[in-house]
Amino acid sequence: MTTWNEIKKEIKSITPAEVNAIDSLAYLHAQRIKMGLSQKDLAEKIGMKQPQLAKIESLTSIPSLDTLERYASGLGLHAVVTFKPLTPVK
Repeated sequence: MTTWNEIKKEIKSITPAEVNAIDSLAYLHAQRIKMGLSQKDLAEKIGMKQPQLAKIESLTSIPSLDTLERYASGLGLHAVVTFKPLTPVK
């Protein structure tokens, strides 16, 4: 079975930033599943409607940073955004 990590190395039609977003959302989705929470349960916990959460998890809706923080918080996590230089600083 081919894994996402193998597939994403081959994909040329999406940007590295989009791959990063997919990885981040997939992580949150996996954490929800590991915790045994349904979409409905998590949505209620974070004040969101289940269809909105479903759209985020299916990648048909790109969440705001505030929404990502709510999602993460509902899983006992904290969202962190980092910035790195594109080229080495001299």
